Amino acid sequence: MTEHVTLAIIGGSGLYEMPGLQDAREYDLDTPFGKTSAPIVVGTLEGEQVAFLARHGIEHHITPSEVPYQANIYALKSLGVERLISISACGSLQEEFAPGHIVIPDQVYDNTHKRARSFFGEGLVAHVSVAEPFCPDLSNQLESAVRLAGGVAHRGSSFITIEGPRFSTKAESKTYRSWGMSIIGMTASPEVFLAREAEICYATMAHVTDYDVWHVSEAPVTVDMVIQTLNKNTLLAQEAVRILVRNQKRERDCECEHALAAALITRKDSIPPETLKKLGLLINKYL
Repeated sequence: MTEHVTLAIIGGSGLYEMPGLQDAREYDLDTPFGKTSAPIVVGTLEGEQVAFLARHGIEHHITPSEVPYQANIYALKSLGVERLISISACGSLQEEFAPGHIVIPDQVYDNTHKRARSFFGEGLVAHVSVAEPFCPDLSNQLESAVRLAGGVAHRGSSFITIEGPRFSTKAESKTYRSWGMSIIGMTASPEVFLAREAEICYATMAHVTDYDVWHVSEAPVTVDMVIQTLNKNTLLAQEAVRILVRNQKRERDCECEHALAAALITRKDSIPPETLKKLGLLINKYL
């Protein structure tokens, strides 16, 4: 692989057609964890190399539970990605987070149950710290970019990830509110945890599309409601990404790039050779 791309965007396929993206080329990558959701598009934006990946496939044919999260993160790591922005839809569980607003969460609650949550296993154990799952430094940069793009941004919230693909019942939605959750979506987990294991800074630009189903004066969430709001916010997301790329820091000012330094617990001579080969991209610098 000859590319070295430090910033990547995971989101909808509409971001592939960003105005100003030049010299775009596609990479259809295989990984030890299978193929990515879609070909990774790499191009030049604001003078920088940026990668784009459609999380649910170009035709949005992959359910939240079927997304190949491990393959996606591994492939981006193989391109040299150090910073990753997730762009996703979310429902609001708080009155002040209105449809059309952007939420940049700092906490996540994983309420999924069918997904592989780690790269590790098969003879190699790692216990990675995710007390602060979203990179604070990258989240600060993202918040600034969203505000400069004219968006209404909220920080300091908790993002609950549900299995999907169905939406919540009213009982579930009210329970999540009582737990102190602020927004709800279907893809933050395990993506955020895998990014940490890959030592990639990760931040989320969550677009509020609805009030889930708890709000007494608003209609329950529908697919049409989600799509309409996302379409309206596409230009905002594109402008925020351009600003982020233009203003991003050259050096990382966080602990993400050393996440595995104290996490690997298995002795090297006890790790099966096939596991060493499979995870070499992630662990070789420590062995």
